[in-house]
Amino acid sequence: MAPIEALTRDYVERLRRYLPMEAQEYKSEAALLESLARERVRPVTVLLDSHGRQFGSEAFAEFLRRHQDGGTGSMVFAIGPADGWSAAARAVASETLSLGPMTLPHELARVVLAEQLYRGFTILAGHPYHSGH
Repeated sequence: MAPIEALTRDYVERLRRYLPMEAQEYKSEAALLESLARERVRPVTVLLDSHGRQFGSEAFAEFLRRHQDGGTGSMVFAIGPADGWSAAARAVASETLSLGPMTLPHELARVVLAEQLYRGFTILAGHPYHSGH
């Protein structure tokens, strides 16, 4: 296993202390959209996109809290294809999120997203992980 895959898996495991979650890869945007369409209750879908909304860690934690407190059943965070999201994908998205103005390879975006999700939930839990910045 490549080190970046191991790091991503580590953050996913850490996240499971705070909520049930899974990390899944789809081979294409179409496969993601098909999976979303099969859901009985459509999850909140957050597409990662360079033109999406940017958050600091505390604001991202608050975003997660609003969904948690608002009764969101499930959320899907999806890292897009190299050529960007189609209009069809944007139409089903609840939100677009940017990890910043730099372009990241998918593997690195996955680990950054997993770490920021973990950081967000530790902020909400009052865990000292975030206090070290």
